[in-house]
Amino acid sequence: MSRADLAEAGAARESRPRWAGLARHGAAGARDSSSRLAGLARYGAAALAGAGLALSFPPRTPWWLAVPAFMVLWLVLKGAGARRSAGLGFVFGLAFFLPHLRWIQHFLGNDFGPSPWLVLSALMALFISGVCALVPLVAKLPAAPVWAALLFVLQETARGLIPFNGFPWGRVAFGQVDGPFARLAVIGGAPLVTFAVVVTGFGLAAWLPRLREWRHGWAVLPFVAALALGPLISVEPQNGQRTVAVVQGNAPDIGLGLLSARDTLRNNHLRKTSELAALVRGGALPKPDLVVWPESATNTRAKDPVLDHAVNELGVPVLVSALRNNENSVIAWHPDTGPGESYAKQELVPFAEHIPLRPLARLFTPFADQPDLNAGTEPGLLNVAGTQVGLGICYEVAYDYVLRESAQKGAQLLVVPTNNAWYGRGEMTYQQLAMARLRAVEHGRAVVVAAISGVSAVVRPDGSVVQSTGMFTDDLMVDSVPLRSDITFATRWGGAIHVLLTGAAFAACLVGLWARRRTAVPESYRH
Repeated sequence: MSRADLAEAGAARESRPRWAGLARHGAAGARDSSSRLAGLARYGAAALAGAGLALSFPPRTPWWLAVPAFMVLWLVLKGAGARRSAGLGFVFGLAFFLPHLRWIQHFLGNDFGPSPWLVLSALMALFISGVCALVPLVAKLPAAPVWAALLFVLQETARGLIPFNGFPWGRVAFGQVDGPFARLAVIGGAPLVTFAVVVTGFGLAAWLPRLREWRHGWAVLPFVAALALGPLISVEPQNGQRTVAVVQGNAPDIGLGLLSARDTLRNNHLRKTSELAALVRGGALPKPDLVVWPESATNTRAKDPVLDHAVNELGVPVLVSALRNNENSVIAWHPDTGPGESYAKQELVPFAEHIPLRPLARLFTPFADQPDLNAGTEPGLLNVAGTQVGLGICYEVAYDYVLRESAQKGAQLLVVPTNNAWYGRGEMTYQQLAMARLRAVEHGRAVVVAAISGVSAVVRPDGSVVQSTGMFTDDLMVDSVPLRSDITFATRWGGAIHVLLTGAAFAACLVGLWARRRTAVPESYRH
């Protein structure tokens, strides 16, 4: 072989490893690129799922969108580690809370920009991120979708407690008032409804290919159970009926300008109350047994001759929602005798009615320099117009215990005065009405919602709306509502069921952690 041939052969040998290495590097790069694209697809699907969940909430009616939303969430979490699951959960939560809490921007945006809305949405999304990080811990347990759904109940529980007594808005159950899942509230309240929706979505995603096997068919059991509960939901009166009038005096749509418009709110409701009295005298409206004013419709003192005159003109008791003695109160105002017993709001709105972290709060709330209101300590129950009336003021309707305690103590009718005028024409008022509708089913009681600027409504014990008003209009509603005294299973045992569901989530995490540590220990060290 010539020197030229030897040189050519050496060059060939040297070139082969170089090209092979380049080929291997190219294949690895292709795999990395494919992996990145798959990861981006997961995050995109998580965002779509979160947006789908937001679309399932009122004022829209496709409640069923929540089920495919959780099906997609289960699929994107499948096989992911804790860190990636946390990221996917955060994206899912942010895609849900940003549109769901858009009304915060209507409220504060002109003065504080988007920061309060974005920060609150991100904070709420962190709770979902945290429980999604725990999903890999329970994913290998038998019936994994059940334990993962319990984790979702756990994060809703946590959001209702921390920080600063929590923010329980956006619970899955509150989006189900137009569908059959809401019937489960009569057994276990909002926590059971949330669990049922999430476990249905997770279960269908996990077992859809094997649903023909009877042991996997229970993924649809919560839905079947909800349908079967129809006979437990009754709207018939047990203690007669009461004719209730709601005065919606309206407010100007000026956002934070309402801070200096208290006289306008008072005058609007006095005027509308006088109009109600005239219509009743003229026979255009039936005489009510009870009249309800919205939250914060007036400031008042022990002596209020103008309000005395308005109530005397009607000749029936009025539930006056007022700021009095540094409390957000509902006062039973009687003809001739004036103010009687009252209820003070127990769950004060953080950064509005009580201000934690005042130096920081000045960055995103107009209430930072106002003194904290005093929180009530007694359940909301007033005996007025021969009726035991249970009360929850505005924000309180999102908390399970407030109206549950009222129903346990004998409330025959539930009343929710609220002031939604701060939040413009956004979705907040419809979201709050959905909570009231769920409470109606949960406790088997009619609910009367009185809002300053709408939406006010009369809700039957099955959650259906009999009458409602528009937004930013003055209006009157008069309707008969059934009085009921039966104690539902949820009223009696709902708190215990909530503890049971939350405790089961903790137990599942502990079992998952034990199982993971056990498999990590070599076989020779287990004996």
